[in-house]
Amino acid sequence: MIKMDHFSIYVRDDQVSKAWYAENFGLKVEFEVPERNTVALVDDADVTLFLVRDPDRASAPHSCELTFQVDEVHRKHDELKGRGVEIVNAPQKLYWGYGLDVRDPDGYLVHVWDEASMPAA
Repeated sequence: MIKMDHFSIYVRDDQVSKAWYAENFGLKVEFEVPERNTVALVDDADVTLFLVRDPDRASAPHSCELTFQVDEVHRKHDELKGRGVEIVNAPQKLYWGYGLDVRDPDGYLVHVWDEASMPAA
C-alpha cells in the first residue's frame, strides 16, 4: 500500500495561514508545535498540510502548487470571491483541467476542482 501522508510549505505567519486554510477549505488543526513554528492541518482524507513559519523561505520563489477537490467549483469560487480571496483564474478550462486558481497569503497557487465539472476540460 502507498498513500500520500503530508505536505509541507513555508509561510510567513503560521497563524495567518492556519486561519486561511481553515476558513477557505475547511482544514482542521491536527496539532501545533509552537517551538518549531509549525501547524499541522488535516483534510477529510487524513492528508496533512504542515505550515512551517520561515519568512526567509516563504519569500523564495514558490515551487509548490496545491490542489483541492470540492463539491462544486462554481459555488466555491463565489464563496472565496466573497471572502476577498485572490482569484487568479475564475472557473474555466485551464492547463491542468477545469477549475479555478487562487493564491494563499504567501503567494502559493491553489487549484480548485470538482468531479462533475472536470469532464468539461
